[in-house]
Amino acid sequence: MTEVTGVTADVLHTLFRSDQGGHEQVVLCQDRATGLKAVIAIHSTALGPALGGTRFHPYPDEAAAVADALQLARGMSYKNAMAGLDHGGGKAVIIGDPARDRTEELLLAYGRMVASLGGRYVTACDVGTYVADMDVVARECRWTTGRSPEQGGAGDSSVLTAFGVYQGMRASAQHLWGDPSLRDRVVGIAGVGKVGRHLVGHLLAEGAQVVVTDVRDEAVDAIVEAHPAVRRVADTATLIRLAGLDIYAPCALGGALDDHTVPVLTASVVCGAANNQLAHPGVEKDLEDRGILYAPDYVVNAGGVIQVADELHGFDFERCRAKAARIFDTTLAIFARAKADGVPPAAAADRIAEQRMADARAAR
Repeated sequence: MTEVTGVTADVLHTLFRSDQGGHEQVVLCQDRATGLKAVIAIHSTALGPALGGTRFHPYPDEAAAVADALQLARGMSYKNAMAGLDHGGGKAVIIGDPARDRTEELLLAYGRMVASLGGRYVTACDVGTYVADMDVVARECRWTTGRSPEQGGAGDSSVLTAFGVYQGMRASAQHLWGDPSLRDRVVGIAGVGKVGRHLVGHLLAEGAQVVVTDVRDEAVDAIVEAHPAVRRVADTATLIRLAGLDIYAPCALGGALDDHTVPVLTASVVCGAANNQLAHPGVEKDLEDRGILYAPDYVVNAGGVIQVADELHGFDFERCRAKAARIFDTTLAIFARAKADGVPPAAAADRIAEQRMADARAAR
């Protein structure tokens, strides 16, 4: 392993900030023969080995990749804690364009990097990586999940990720409107990729009205062709201003909720699959001030990590689906805690997750 240059002082400061909980370890990886440049961030192992996916993305520079890995790893600690898993949080990012730079040799080199950590970090799929990629990584690293059923894995984790988000929406409806049914509710989905397309199916089956957008026209074309009842809009800016929108579901990259989107958002609920939806601290309070109920992203999108964690112990889909269904109860409990403590739901979720991690550290 060799150092990746270009990491700024601000990024390094974030690594050790006490208000971020601190990161235990960050590994900067490079393999010149294959062109691999990657960052593996381990935020916490208080609850067990760090578990989190591998993102393959064309970051503008190495500093941006490190910053993203740090933020995503911290989110995984909280997600795994709230999902009741015996895993800490970690995340890896591979720097590059997966359409151009993905090769078998690069993925094998990445697998060797993960294996060198001796099980402190367990990897899986994320944005830009797929089941077939994890099958390749697993040839060099036994701490790999999200593999194909043919290779002893659980397959596509986006299936249960979408199911968990759907349960979070039902809980939000129960809390806000007194009924978990989503029938006739207007749900806008920004991003209909791996998770969003499955979410569309759950919503239509319950009778919701679904509106979608995606930066890739072909993704929307596929959804509309498969489900003619789905409406499309040109872009996210149009979607968030849509009259009559009940639920907004960000299902692409993070930072969807910021100083520009929150003031114009017409939805009463935000519940989506994207990680790190709040662009900066304080956005959760802005949502609350506008009367918008926010279902914390790392709580409702935990179905996928529940699935890949189960893979380590002999995968059983129905067992995982039952665990993912509990996201409904967990989300309701967070809303109740938020009301009791007089804080936004995001803060309430953080408090519950932090307490579980603190209890685990104390028990050690």
